[in-house]
Amino acid sequence: MKKILLFMGLCGMICLTSCESKKHEKELVSTFLVTQPIRKDTLITNQYVAQVQSIRNIEIRAQERGYLQDIYVDEGESVKKGQLMFRIMPKLYEAEQQKAEAEAEFAKIEYLNTKKLANSNVVSPNELAMAKAHYDKAKAELALANVHLDFTSIRAPFEGISDRLHLKLGSLVDEGDLLTTLSDNSEMWVYYNVPEAEYLEYMNTKNSEDKKEVQLLMANNKMYPETGIVKTIEGEFNNETGNIAFRATFPNPKGLLRHGETGSIITTIPFKNALLIPQKTTFEVLDKHYVYVVSEENKIEAKEIKIASELPHLYVISYGITEEDKILLEGLRKVRNGDEIEYEFEEPEKVINHLQLYAE
Repeated sequence: MKKILLFMGLCGMICLTSCESKKHEKELVSTFLVTQPIRKDTLITNQYVAQVQSIRNIEIRAQERGYLQDIYVDEGESVKKGQLMFRIMPKLYEAEQQKAEAEAEFAKIEYLNTKKLANSNVVSPNELAMAKAHYDKAKAELALANVHLDFTSIRAPFEGISDRLHLKLGSLVDEGDLLTTLSDNSEMWVYYNVPEAEYLEYMNTKNSEDKKEVQLLMANNKMYPETGIVKTIEGEFNNETGNIAFRATFPNPKGLLRHGETGSIITTIPFKNALLIPQKTTFEVLDKHYVYVVSEENKIEAKEIKIASELPHLYVISYGITEEDKILLEGLRKVRNGDEIEYEFEEPEKVINHLQLYAE
């Protein structure tokens, strides 16, 4: 009998301990962390895919037909303005120039002789006019021959960097054939697309005397050392994307940037008195963002919010909640709308400091 009583007492203690453990576990699960939005001055960083282009990038094409006799530059080589880059075999054009020169000299002599005779009234003024016209025509043909001869020597129109050579030495070149391209990389134009809403915000807040400065994040995830200035905006929006192209100009003193590179433009926008909440306090339903707000009766209610911008681990909120609202910080998947909860409040400054520490 004593053994039975002892066994029953032991079972009772185990059940009591188990119930207390489950009750304690339930209390731990039902206690949630809650915080509040906070208002602070901050900087919003936006990132846009960008395309880098030279301020001048042109095609160097042949203007005469012939064999490519000389190539004076190599691919990727820096050239000076006026430097000889290619020569097309000039023999034919030299002969045409000499012929035109001889004809011009003959026409000149004929004109001078006719002029002397006209001064002596030996020939009529009409004959003198015809001799003058013949001389002028010969001079024009000589000038044209000189132009054709000059076109066989292809020179750099500005200082820049030559690109790939499209034809090899000795190739038969036709008029208009592409030889190479030339890029002026002293400054670079960087294009990036901005949504319509951000464009309107920029136009409403900019000062005509202010210069919008931007940074360029290169493809190796390193920041380009020079600062760019937004100098122009394209005239039309893209109807398909709703974006408009901005163009920032970057100095390129070391020649690091080349035509055709890609990167990302980094812009910063100051937000005064912005309402901030941790990103992890939000959830999405059908492309809308919500937070759980805790009422005075400790019941949670889902409220839709509008996100104005995004920071690392934080959202800037434009409407939906106020800084007096208490919002659920953790355990969003463990509750439902209308649930009554027990919570512990954590100061928003402490929450943000913890998020920044985590980000570092």
